[in-house]
Amino acid sequence: MYYGSHVEADTKSTFRLIKYNAPPSNEEGAVGLEAHTDKDIITILCQNEVQGLEINSREGIWSQVTIPKGCFTVIVGEALKVWSNGRLHAVKHKVTLSGDEDRYTLGCFLLPKQCIEVPREMVDEDHPLLYRPFTFSEYISFFLSCKDADKRDKALELYAGA
Repeated sequence: MYYGSHVEADTKSTFRLIKYNAPPSNEEGAVGLEAHTDKDIITILCQNEVQGLEINSREGIWSQVTIPKGCFTVIVGEALKVWSNGRLHAVKHKVTLSGDEDRYTLGCFLLPKQCIEVPREMVDEDHPLLYRPFTFSEYISFFLSCKDADKRDKALELYAGA
């Protein structure tokens, strides 16, 4: 039921090649992509052998992720966090660059087209409703209007928290 009604009809996917230029030799650890959580449902990445993905633990500690060549990285987005009623965590991540090689990543992003709503089956006494239904495009507009970094980090809860 959920696959047909939520994935086939209510999503679109985007596939991108992302190039991160090697930093100048004096900039070890240069930021290639600022820290963020993905807003989509799910992100699937495949990169060349140049590492650089870092994730932020719930305790606030940044860790480099070593991804073996030819492997995929799956990142839960905020839309899937909502759909799971908070059971899945949208991890904050960033890309840092070092060395003298460019970093290439192929990314597939699954985006909701319309309304994001927590299924009834995900709500019970132990898991009260965390998010109200909302339209993805309106949430993105709200997120983009957040000029303060703290507000951007809390945009999902501010916009759609139950």
